[in-house]
Amino acid sequence: MTEEVKWGNPGALGLAGFGFNTILLQIHNLGLIPNVEPLLYGFFWGGIAQIIAGVIDGRRGDTFGLTAFISYGVFWIGLSFMFLMQWLGVVTLSNSGLAWTFIMWGIFTGYMAVATFRISRVHVFVFVTLTILFGLLAAVFFGVLSAKVAAVEGIFCGGAAVYGSAAVILNAVYGRWVLPIGLLHK
Repeated sequence: MTEEVKWGNPGALGLAGFGFNTILLQIHNLGLIPNVEPLLYGFFWGGIAQIIAGVIDGRRGDTFGLTAFISYGVFWIGLSFMFLMQWLGVVTLSNSGLAWTFIMWGIFTGYMAVATFRISRVHVFVFVTLTILFGLLAAVFFGVLSAKVAAVEGIFCGGAAVYGSAAVILNAVYGRWVLPIGLLHK
C-alpha cells in the first residue's frame, strides 16, 4: 500500500512570484529602480518559482495552473535572459522584435483570461489586466506610448496577483477566506 502525497496549493507561490516581479519591473519602468535588479531577480522568483508552482499544479491535475505558471515562469526566464544577453553584448534586441513578442504573449494571455471567468474575480482581474499590459508594452516598443503608462497599469496587475497570493496563504492558515477572491461558479 502506498501513501498518497498531498500537495499544498502552489497558487500562493506562483502568484507571489509573478506579482512581485511584475511590480518590481514596473517600478523600474517608472524610473524608480535605475538598475536591472528586477529582471535579474526574474530568473528565480518570477521564473523558477513559477515553474515549480506549475509542476505542482500539474501533479494536482490543474491544467490551467500548469499552463499558466510554467508559461509565465518561462516568460520571466526568457525576458531576463534576452536582456542579460544584450547587456553582455551578445545580442542586440530590436524594439519591433520585443513589441511582437509582447503581442504573442498578449494573445496567449487573452485566451487564458477567457478561462478565468470560471475561476475567480481575482483571476479575471489579473489576466485581463495582464492582457492589457502586454498590449501596452507592445505599444511602448513600437514607440507610440510612454513606458510610464504601461508601468502604472502593470502595478495594478501585479498587485492583484500579490493579493491573490496573500488570500491563498491566509485561507490555508485560517481555514476560511480571510481575503475574498470572488469564486465563480463552474
